[in-house]
Amino acid sequence: MDGNGRWARQRFLPRIAGHRAGVETVRRITRHARTLGIEALTLYAFSSENWRRPAEEVSDLMGLLKHFIRADLNELVRDNVRLRVIGDYRRFSADVVALVDDAIARTAANTGPLLVIALNYGAQAELVSAARTLAARAASGEIAADAIT
Repeated sequence: MDGNGRWARQRFLPRIAGHRAGVETVRRITRHARTLGIEALTLYAFSSENWRRPAEEVSDLMGLLKHFIRADLNELVRDNVRLRVIGDYRRFSADVVALVDDAIARTAANTGPLLVIALNYGAQAELVSAARTLAARAASGEIAADAIT
């Protein structure tokens, strides 16, 4: 869904064509992973750095994300796939957040393979969040500071 601009450029296509091709690749990968018995698959869909892209491209990526969820959610439910999202997707528009929340809720009781989608995810933000969580737990006495390694 993201990271396909170079693919499109090499084929003299607009960037959105690369992103669309990426969505199709995601579909093929997730289906094939299930047939192979892969228990967990993490896919990077939207980096926190992607907000720096042109507004039209960000809008296109959000449109593809919405389309993917609407088109594929019933298949994920049917195939007993659990969906989890990492990253701060709540920064997205309300309609995208609602779709993601619904998809997570509809697959929460599933017991099959885990599909993790990284949305508005960045390693720096993840490290800052983890550090803050640990600091708060240490400050509250829940864990000892020297237990943090």
